[in-house]
Parts: sequence; C-alpha cells; structure tokens
Amino acid sequence: MHNIRILIIEDEIKLQRLIKKYLEHANYQVFTACNGRDGIMLLDNHPIDLIILDLTLPDMNGYDIARQIRSYSDIAIVMLTARSEEEDKLKGFSVGADDYITKPFSMRELMARIKALLHRQQKLLKNDTFQFGNFIFDINSQSVLIDQKHVDFTLGELEMLYYLILNLNITLSRKQIVDHIWGYDYNGDERAVDTRIKRIRRKLEDTDLSIATIRGIGYRLEKHNEH
Repeated sequence: MHNIRILIIEDEIKLQRLIKKYLEHANYQVFTACNGRDGIMLLDNHPIDLIILDLTLPDMNGYDIARQIRSYSDIAIVMLTARSEEEDKLKGFSVGADDYITKPFSMRELMARIKALLHRQQKLLKNDTFQFGNFIFDINSQSVLIDQKHVDFTLGELEMLYYLILNLNITLSRKQIVDHIWGYDYNGDERAVDTRIKRIRRKLEDTDLSIATIRGIGYRLEKHNEH
C-alpha cells in the first residue's frame, strides 16, 4: 500500500482533510486539490493511481473533469456527490467514473470502496493476452490495441470486457455482471451496466467482436469472422 498514490479533488476543506487523514492512516500517499484546475495540474505532474473527485467544485463540475481526464488517462475515478438520483450516477458512469458514492457517507464505506477498486485493478495484472483478429487485450499492461493502435479503456470498462471475454458466446445477465464488477453490496441501478456496455460496444465497432443485447436478460460477447 505504501506506493499507492491517491488524489483528492474536493473543495470542502473539512471533508478533504478527514479523507486525507484516513487515507494516510492506511499508508496511502495523498495529494489534495480544492478545484479542478489544480487537480488536473497535480495529475499531470505526479503518477496518481486513483482519484477521489467531488462532483461540485468552484471552477468546474466533476463530469467535465472526468471527461477531460478520460481523454488521455484510464486512471481509476471515484466520484463524490450530494446528489442521490440514479440519473446523476448513470451520467457519472457515462463519462468514465469507476465508482460513485453519495454524501453523506461514512469513512468506512469510502475506504471499502477504494480498497475494492484497487483490488479489482490488481486482479487485472495477470500475464495473459487475448487476441481476436485486429483486437489485442494485454492484461499485464492493461491495454487494448485495435489495428495496432492503442485504444483507451477505463478500469471499469477493462474489467467488464475481461469478464465478457472469459464468457465468450455465453449470455450474462445484468445481475451476474453487477455481482462480478461491484462485488460489495451494490444497491445501485443495474442500468449502470447498460451505460458501460454502450461505451465498450462503441470502442469495439471496428473489431471482430460485438456485444449482443439479449432482451430481458443481459448481454453476450460474440466473435465474428476475421476481416
């Protein structure tokens, strides 16, 4: 845990300091910013492993920050927000957030979410490579190549894609996918799966892989003939 670096982008100083205290007690290295501009500057200048991102900041909103980060990085993002509406959560997932926690929350819950997310990240670090035609998924480097060009996938997308590949041509229910990705007690909307599938499906358009929607059940990853 000593080498895990976490960036907190949160303008509520009292909450920011409390989160920092708990993270440092767990032996994480912590960086803090009170606005989006400073947070992005820190991210550009330090090797960060995970970001805790508040949705409402004085200069930018969390959706725009996440969208900007996702344009060049697949770093793990946990969004913090006072909003509890499912549509807000789905929007967070649609811009690339890996997890979402609603204020007020307990430090114990936040730490559990962070630990689970980092654990899921480590599970992908295996020396395996999957290739289907022009598509290559290198688990060790957590990277995807399509036509020999790198394509950005978030941690959550890689995790879901990995699960689909392991179950190639097998129909998976939304509940199965939810249980696999969010292994802890997830009470959110299963439509979060749909949002993430939509992002993955778009990135697979020029490959031999496609994700079929099985109405009323879930999804199935299918392989077609090579180009």
